[in-house]
Amino acid sequence: MLQELETKKVTSAETAIITLTTAASNAVKNILAERKLDGYALRVYVAGGGCCGVSFGMALDNNFRDVDTAVDTNGVKVLVDEVSIEYLRGATVDFVNDPVRGAGFAVDSPNVKSHSHDDGGCDCGGSCSCQN
Repeated sequence: MLQELETKKVTSAETAIITLTTAASNAVKNILAERKLDGYALRVYVAGGGCCGVSFGMALDNNFRDVDTAVDTNGVKVLVDEVSIEYLRGATVDFVNDPVRGAGFAVDSPNVKSHSHDDGGCDCGGSCSCQN
């Protein structure tokens, strides 16, 4: 049985916990409709970290937990777990269609400082998967 979480409506007068751009919310809505996933939300989470910073993951989820923060942004319910919230507070999720890299979601968070090999901030000797 699904547990219902109260969804917080994000207004422009308050700092958004996490925001989806119009492109991202439309992409999520389309995926949910195509797959007929009524009652699902977009879960955004910390997927890992390393010398180049934190990486994020996303999944469609209908397992709402008491410890999740749930917000409604552009008509999409977004879930963030209790650990990931500190990395994602104030973040924006966008959907980009780049001719070189392809289409996909991108997370921009003010709480995560990323490093690359080019800026000298990565001490892995070139063995990690930092994206320049």
